[in-house]
Amino acid sequence: MSNHKRRLAVFCSGGGSNFRALFHAIEERSLPAEIVLCISNRSACGAMEFAREKGIEAVHLSEKQFNEPGDFAGAMLDTLEEHHIEFILLAGYMRKIPAEMVKRYSGKILNIHPALLPKFGGEGMYGTHVHEAVIAAGESRSGATVHFVDEEYDRGAILLQRSVPVETDDTPQSLAARVLECEHRLYPDALEKLLALPCP
Repeated sequence: MSNHKRRLAVFCSGGGSNFRALFHAIEERSLPAEIVLCISNRSACGAMEFAREKGIEAVHLSEKQFNEPGDFAGAMLDTLEEHHIEFILLAGYMRKIPAEMVKRYSGKILNIHPALLPKFGGEGMYGTHVHEAVIAAGESRSGATVHFVDEEYDRGAILLQRSVPVETDDTPQSLAARVLECEHRLYPDALEKLLALPCP
């Protein structure tokens, strides 16, 4: 039995609550993985602070730092290769992943989305917009989906999904809180499932 721990990068843009859930689950469940890199498009955010607290390399990479789009993708790929990254977990990362990176890490990038895909996905469907749309559509269930990332927003193959009820008196904020709680359990479960798959 190999003792190799799969090397993970987490991409974040905000507070990093899913990042924290993943980090703690890896420790508590003794999963054969370690988060060795946090990349953010924001120089200061909760996720970056958490990474540094835990001794995880935290790197700020943004399109705004580069004149050419290809330079940004190149810098990102270089950073991932320097850290020998095997899987990438998007956790509240509010930028589209460059196509070169999707190609290079095909089948190795996961994202978590705060709805039951394929419903309520696609460009513009993030954060409060998702929960507003779910409530406006009169849905009785919402939830979260962990899926593989491909070239289109929220279209990659679904790895794991879990639902929560939409209550009649829900606001976008109360539904968001329920879905986020679901995400914190779902993403570690999806990671565990990913690690058990045959190596791509």
